[in-house]
Amino acid sequence: MKICMIHGQNHVGTTCRIGRGVARALGGEVTEFFLPRDFGDFCVGCGNCFTKSEDKCPHFQKLRTITGAMDAADVLIFTSPVYVYHVTGAMKAFLDHYGWQWLIHRPKPAYFHKQAVLIATAAGGGTKSALQDMTDSMYYWGVPRVYKMSFNVHALTPGGVDDRTKKMINREIARTAARVRADAGRGRGLTPKQRALFEVMRKLHKKGVFPDIDNNYWREQGWI
Repeated sequence: MKICMIHGQNHVGTTCRIGRGVARALGGEVTEFFLPRDFGDFCVGCGNCFTKSEDKCPHFQKLRTITGAMDAADVLIFTSPVYVYHVTGAMKAFLDHYGWQWLIHRPKPAYFHKQAVLIATAAGGGTKSALQDMTDSMYYWGVPRVYKMSFNVHALTPGGVDDRTKKMINREIARTAARVRADAGRGRGLTPKQRALFEVMRKLHKKGVFPDIDNNYWREQGWI
């Protein structure tokens, strides 16, 4: 099992440690990235990825290593502490670079068979909206199996997390890892909701509503 883990911060805090706990419980080959250390550029809104090609993005070369690791992974793990009720700016900036990969445009078929684990922690609240930030990308990338883990740890550092919360976190790590392992290799494709969106997009691409690069991509994939 190949795992690609992307952290929305540079430091090894509570959220990062939970993600690593899930990876250890799953076993396999882990490739790990920290944002913004490994990528920290903001999308400049040039639109090249939508109208020309993803490799025309000014940051394409900087993203190649992370993109390749995600493409090769069986399981994606995204972790982010809550910053003002949402993911970190670094995580948001990273996800902004993959709009071209959404089901609406040029989705990658390999993602239709991946699993993702999304983890958010907060000293107070906001984990629900932070998880939704990451969930949106997983849904529109076509990832069909997404497991969400959220914890209000009431602490700013791992050392401040009380024993009761730590035990609860460990139980959730074990439970989530078991679910991911149980679903591994089943070859499941898009969910019914994703499939419905896919069919709508198929009709629109057939009509040539989107830019040629998108329409041609769908033809090359044999979808229209």
